[in-house]
Amino acid sequence: MASPLLPPSSRRGFLGAAAAAMASARLATAADAPAVARGKPTVFQHACMTLVYSAFPLERALTGIASAGYRFVAWGTKHKEAGGEPVPMMPEDAPADRAKALGKRCRDLGLEPVMMFSTIYPEKPKAVEVLTQRIKQAAAAGIGQVLTFGHTEGGDRKLWIERFKHLGPLARDHGVTIVVKQHGGTTGTGEALSAIVKEVNDPNVWVNYDAGNVMDYLNLDPIPDVVKTAPEIRSFCIKDHRNWPQDQDCGPGFGEIDHYRLFEPVAFTGLTMPLAYENIFPASVPRPAAPEGVDALARQAREYCEAVITGLQTALAPKP
Repeated sequence: MASPLLPPSSRRGFLGAAAAAMASARLATAADAPAVARGKPTVFQHACMTLVYSAFPLERALTGIASAGYRFVAWGTKHKEAGGEPVPMMPEDAPADRAKALGKRCRDLGLEPVMMFSTIYPEKPKAVEVLTQRIKQAAAAGIGQVLTFGHTEGGDRKLWIERFKHLGPLARDHGVTIVVKQHGGTTGTGEALSAIVKEVNDPNVWVNYDAGNVMDYLNLDPIPDVVKTAPEIRSFCIKDHRNWPQDQDCGPGFGEIDHYRLFEPVAFTGLTMPLAYENIFPASVPRPAAPEGVDALARQAREYCEAVITGLQTALAPKP
């Protein structure tokens, strides 16, 4: 199905310097990583983000995700509604009742919402206010995780720790977990976020792992990094990346990331972990102009990761 070609993503301004400084780290391989302890299999919740349907109305996103065989959904962030203008699916200041109603709409379609974007950096002046409201919205909607991330040049570690220590008890009171993912700069690796989470030391503040962002923003192999981060990981944003023939994010299986190695450190935690599909698109080809094309790619991404995880948990299951 013909459709206009999306402009390829470009390397962020700081990336050249970061890549040069970390070139040796990029050469690390999974063989360098320590062995991972294995317990009960992790239960992965395959949740398509509405974000991949941002060119279409929210209602079409939800029905498409359900038709692609998903049982779970992640909210974020805007959709083109009538008139073609992007509209926030859940404004930062929306009352909790609005989130509750959208949660019910998802469940009516057979979709359990498990994650929502916060849409704000933790160091922003209004971050505590916005994240507080996001926690309340998530609780009303029955959503377990609120996702946040830092600026592409890195976050204010001291301020993050202070704010997450404040927000952690609030999240716990509402039955919600805050997860923070990699987004470039000094907070662009799982290892850096793991250190922050350890210092916060709150049972409702954890790491979301985005391997595509680690490779994109810092040009690092995410596999050694995910091993270092594994004890603090409670969810993933699913996104692959290619450095060649174009520097571009893409859907799982279309990039250079080894998903067997990516999931292996957390494949036997005994936990339940959402996998939020943030990018499902092939690299260097046009995106579908019609939503049915997105449906097909959403299904393909889920089936790919399901096959990887099934094979991984079968091959590496602890011997009786």
